[in-house]
Amino acid sequence: MDEEAQARVDVWKYAYGFDTMRVVKCMIELRLPDVLENHGRPMTLSELSSAVGCPETSLHRILRFLTHIGIFKKLASSTEDPASVLYAQTPLSRLLTRENMGPFMLVQAGPPGQQFGLSADDLRAGKGSGREAAPSENIIWTQEIDDAYDKMFQEFLASHARASTKAIIDYCPEAFEGIGRLVDVGGHEGTAVGMLVKAFPSLKGINFDRPEVVSAAPTVDGVEHVGGDMFQSVPKADAVMLMKCKEAVPADTGKVIIVDVVIDEEGGDEYTGARLAMDMVIMSSTVNGKERTVKEWGQLLDAAGFSRHTIKHMKAIESVIEAYP
Repeated sequence: MDEEAQARVDVWKYAYGFDTMRVVKCMIELRLPDVLENHGRPMTLSELSSAVGCPETSLHRILRFLTHIGIFKKLASSTEDPASVLYAQTPLSRLLTRENMGPFMLVQAGPPGQQFGLSADDLRAGKGSGREAAPSENIIWTQEIDDAYDKMFQEFLASHARASTKAIIDYCPEAFEGIGRLVDVGGHEGTAVGMLVKAFPSLKGINFDRPEVVSAAPTVDGVEHVGGDMFQSVPKADAVMLMKCKEAVPADTGKVIIVDVVIDEEGGDEYTGARLAMDMVIMSSTVNGKERTVKEWGQLLDAAGFSRHTIKHMKAIESVIEAYP
């Protein structure tokens, strides 16, 4: 890996270090290390779920992340049945029992009223599990934030768009071959589509977002700002960058381009840890949101009525999914 690629990996590690602490705190609250230690042998997901009172779907995601970072280990199953996979202690997880360093880690997370993110109570209630639990799916946005933080968040969105779009240009230029008109749905100020139009001059770019967003967007060469509601309609184009826009692209030549995290549970690469950490962020911030695996993306696109799709991985946290009507 070259120095620039390694630097990108390191940045994601630093960015999600705090989220790792949140998940470790939640794991200790659930007493997962204690349950395994007291049981005296490795346990299945179902056994652990019953023991700690946490739904299997969300517990699987937490264990997937914790095994990746080495806190637990997953033992090979004698069958291909995922339900028979066993989770076991490691020297590190044994240090995180309540008899060892578990309480120390909980104190580092701060008093309960000052914590943000996952908790054992959230998970037992169904947060992150697909169950109906909390009053709002959009929990993170119900919290009051000041103008300074909101400005910083907008800067984050722009910087993330720049990094992701650069990876697309570098690793997936063929995705834009033959496209004349491209709509970026939810493109905010038009950062991403502006970069794509500059890299591929044959493109005509449309930045589509809420009217109040595009009214404040700066002029971007080669890009038209259009306001509207994506749940009502989307401007017609050869390609649309977002889900749920199948009707807006030509049935014979059009496609939807999705730039999002795709989790590979079988292997992975140097960005796998960041993708799994992003899944923990989504679990912390929403009720039912999650990052999807290759299989889950396929199921979603099939259910949406797309005839076929391809997934192209990049040296980045996201992959490029091309879905065809």
